[in-house]
Amino acid sequence: MSALFEPVTLRSLTVRNRVWMAPMCQYSAETAGPGTGVAGDWHFAHYAARATGGTGLVLVEATAVSPEGRISPADLGLWNDAQTEGLRRITAFLRSQGTVAGIQLAHAGRKASTDRPWKGGAPVGPDEEGWQPVGPSPLPFAEGHPVPDELTREQIAAITGQFADAARRALEAGFEVVEVHGAHGYLIGEFLSPHSNHRTDEYGGSFENRTRFALEVVDAVRAVWPAELPLLFRISATDWLDEGGWTADDTVRFAAELKEHGVDLLDVSTGGNASGVRIPTGPGYQVPFAARVRAETGLPVAAVGLITDPAQAEKILANGEADAVFLGRELLRNPFWALQAARTLGADADAPPQYARAV
Repeated sequence: MSALFEPVTLRSLTVRNRVWMAPMCQYSAETAGPGTGVAGDWHFAHYAARATGGTGLVLVEATAVSPEGRISPADLGLWNDAQTEGLRRITAFLRSQGTVAGIQLAHAGRKASTDRPWKGGAPVGPDEEGWQPVGPSPLPFAEGHPVPDELTREQIAAITGQFADAARRALEAGFEVVEVHGAHGYLIGEFLSPHSNHRTDEYGGSFENRTRFALEVVDAVRAVWPAELPLLFRISATDWLDEGGWTADDTVRFAAELKEHGVDLLDVSTGGNASGVRIPTGPGYQVPFAARVRAETGLPVAAVGLITDPAQAEKILANGEADAVFLGRELLRNPFWALQAARTLGADADAPPQYARAV
């Protein structure tokens, strides 16, 4: 049997294959009124296509736990009933196709309140449906970005509660996997890295202090998320800085702690917290970070980053470098990648009967 198409079980949940869709923001929700942050027809069609294409797990894009936690005004949210209901239609269809529905819960921190990427992605202010960003320290992400308000202890506790509330709503919406977004320079990642966290209280300074907020969020989510369902955590394994940033060693150390706090799989990415950093990209360039976590901690991992070829994905899994692969842009280009990969690797394509004649 192909390693890529072997089922994988996390807690009591079994995913039919190891071709998983990475969370990728669509910036396509309404930006004002009762439809703010609600998944619409675009989101349904987008995720449904990947389910009919044979993807084992679809992880819905970064979904904000509060209005201020959105990356852009057009992000999905999960802080009210309308947003919960809008996602329920998607999870029901994914389940009907044998695909597991997951969702990434996020707070953008100092990188919040920006425009859609195809409109330039620059910061937007209150006169353009934007708001004032917050962060662990009053340090802007990059030149031209606003200085975020430094969060108080009380505000940190409130955001922790918002993650838990969003996890409850995710369950109500029909999701079976939830992922805490701690990567790419958004709020949790900002607390982790000394590059963005200059606090002098119990949330800054030492490794233990900088990881405190992340572990509090994980604990709060795990407390409300069913014990039989898996919890994932996405991390940037390195800031790609020569000094003064989060490192691969930090990631391995933190992964062991996440495992103790009930995280079932680490979704290993890199970068996003420091602007202007040159990242040495190439096919599978982030896989070694995932492989190291798996080897040194025993925590299951998913690899991501320029994984595009079935043979490449198969080798990553067969070599024990990861337990699953997340595909991003490749699934944007080709929603039926999983079905085609199965045929290439001689595995059961498991196509919907309506499409069987074409597989």
